[in-house]
Amino acid sequence: MTRTRKIENACLTAITMAAAVLWIFPLYWALVTSLRSEDHVVSRNAGLLPDQFNLSAYIDAIFNTQLVTWYINSIVTALIITLLVIVSGMMCAYALSQMRFPGRRLLYVVVLASFMVPSQALVVTQFILMDQLDLIDSWAGIILPQLIVPVVIIVYKQFFDAVPGEMREAVVLDGGGDYTLLFRVYLPLNRGITTALAIITFIMAWNQFFWPFLVVNSEAMMTIPVGITQVNDAFGVRYARLMAVALLAAMPVALAYLIFQRRVTEAVMISSGVKG
Repeated sequence: MTRTRKIENACLTAITMAAAVLWIFPLYWALVTSLRSEDHVVSRNAGLLPDQFNLSAYIDAIFNTQLVTWYINSIVTALIITLLVIVSGMMCAYALSQMRFPGRRLLYVVVLASFMVPSQALVVTQFILMDQLDLIDSWAGIILPQLIVPVVIIVYKQFFDAVPGEMREAVVLDGGGDYTLLFRVYLPLNRGITTALAIITFIMAWNQFFWPFLVVNSEAMMTIPVGITQVNDAFGVRYARLMAVALLAAMPVALAYLIFQRRVTEAVMISSGVKG
């Protein structure tokens, strides 16, 4: 039995390693390509192993494209989206969980039903609304439609429902109101959940491509995912520079994931559990 288990473990390890190699190979190839000259990238002598260490593609990407501007747009919009989504979701969940008002259950049913509506189905109406509000090609036009994240409301509501009622009664008896309960009692208790949801919301906002691609017209307002599509040349595709821009664009998210890996995993498990 022990021998059979060892064989099974060895097979699983081999399969996992093979899957890891297949997953990481595109990243490896992008890195190798970005470190080569443009002429060598399309040469027949280019092999799988890195044979050059040429940073000209990165220098070209930083100084001859609007990469810095795209970084600023992505950072600002992603941070604003994260802040507004977390604060509004937490306040909405608190109202649905702890306050009693007419239509409360109907409102929560609407929030749950929003999972059934794919975001792509709302694109046309959102675009028309942004156009009527004169928000096309602006940060507000990028941010506002991305503030609809029902999973944040549902996760917070589940947490608020689990808080003992005696704690709320004690705060009310001491003269505390809803503001004190939410920001001074409940928020410190769910700091881990808030951190996990903030990280996953930021990553989703940073990687968003479809909506910013539709609502932005000028290169100066593009975010990183959209700006990558503009890195071209009049004489064809410059693969080394394209790979350099792609790696630079993915670096912040990769670093955030490596630093907050445990929190990101918790957030994915929380959202998967809610959707399941």
